[in-house]
Amino acid sequence: MSYPQAATGPVLYDFRSDTVTRPTAAMRAAMLAAEVGDDVWGDDPTVQRLEAVAAERLGYEAGLFVPSGTQSNLIALMAHCQRGDEYLVGQDAHTYKYEGGGAAVLGSIQPQPIENAADGSIPLDKLKKAVKPDDAHFARTRLLALENTIGGKVLPADYVDTATRWAHGIGLATHLDGARLWNAAVARGTTPAEIARGFDSVSVCLSKGLGAPVGSVLLGRRDFITQGRRWRKMLGGGMRQAGILAAAGLYALDHNLDRLADDHANAARLADGLRKLPGLTVENQTNMVFVQVAADVAEGFARHLATAGLLVSSVGTAQRWVTHLDVDAAAVDAALAIAARYFD
Repeated sequence: MSYPQAATGPVLYDFRSDTVTRPTAAMRAAMLAAEVGDDVWGDDPTVQRLEAVAAERLGYEAGLFVPSGTQSNLIALMAHCQRGDEYLVGQDAHTYKYEGGGAAVLGSIQPQPIENAADGSIPLDKLKKAVKPDDAHFARTRLLALENTIGGKVLPADYVDTATRWAHGIGLATHLDGARLWNAAVARGTTPAEIARGFDSVSVCLSKGLGAPVGSVLLGRRDFITQGRRWRKMLGGGMRQAGILAAAGLYALDHNLDRLADDHANAARLADGLRKLPGLTVENQTNMVFVQVAADVAEGFARHLATAGLLVSSVGTAQRWVTHLDVDAAAVDAALAIAARYFD
């Protein structure tokens, strides 16, 4: 059962996701000043600059600007796999669980979901068992897809290195859903390129923690991106004067990466405060706070938050609170005060 996620009055604080951010005045100014062309014809200079900058910073040959992370991941899967192929993926991964089954429906690619471990990784022994033999009875295993961060968790660096080396060693390609790769890099105190190391392709989102209104970038080898551009056209992702949107992405890369540490600090502050309330079990990594609410108060607590103009994602007894650039430390404190009033 889903409990209310829409406020019954004015929205004061929105913790549903880091996708709810709105462009700042400076970002809007950059969009207004963007030099544009027709990107389907390949002549939008701002899109080209965004693709080049993202590729350089993450250590890839080329990039492809697309409307969404869902489309970026789907393009990657379709470029890596053929009809009748399969990809190995975590059962909790976005590409498997939250993207409408696009790989199967549109790509004729079979997902092989595997249960994630508590740290978000897919145990190597389970991956090895899931690889299919070269036999006409089975789909052909072609790709390992990981996600970082996953459920707000940063994958262990040694695990990523081991898993990608293993995959390449048996001839599998590797793809990273790095929608929140930026959060992983900031949390680990390293570069985005280091988080992406070992993957043949990576999808990075600009409209989550970085605060751009639209867009993701798919990165890989030049020939891979050329193939991806064809899939983007087929999937309806070709945009015209997209430089207006790409300018927001460039601004985000230049100004909003380091400040993700503020979101992480605010999430920790929020988690500490929620732990003090009765009936709540709280977990926190990076900018996400996951709350299990006692069954006898879950519906009433969710309704109380919505009535007070505080939006969180609630499904049954589970809640997810996400910090972002539109909720500062003062907003966290105000949200905690609202939450505490329910238990007074």
